[in-house]
Amino acid sequence: MAVGGRRAAVAACGRWCLVILAVASALMNFSISACGTNDPERTKEMEKQFVDLLNEELKLQQVVAEEHIHHMNATLVEAKRQATLYQREAEKCNAATETCEEAREKSEGAISKERKLTSLWERRARELGWQDSRAATTAR
Repeated sequence: MAVGGRRAAVAACGRWCLVILAVASALMNFSISACGTNDPERTKEMEKQFVDLLNEELKLQQVVAEEHIHHMNATLVEAKRQATLYQREAEKCNAATETCEEAREKSEGAISKERKLTSLWERRARELGWQDSRAATTAR
């Protein structure tokens, strides 16, 4: 490109830059807040959009609430299941404790009978002249 061609390109760019700056400054002074306020159709359309947005927000809140309820129900079902399992285990434990207590009572009864029987035989043996070697050893 020749020197003259470059100058022309720079000059053209300079003109475009000036145009862009002018448009940009005009856009900066442009007020959007008053845009469409006098247009009844535009106002009606904006109201429809606002109502649609509110409806969408309500639907989203309903979906979130339903998901929350679903989660709560699932948690409740799991808690009930766990409670049932613990209840069953507690019942098993109580039954085992009761069985053990019954066996202990039977054992106590059997030991008591055995002590009485032993005492009876020892008394009869003493009457017949038997002496307890354990008692003689401890008495010395």
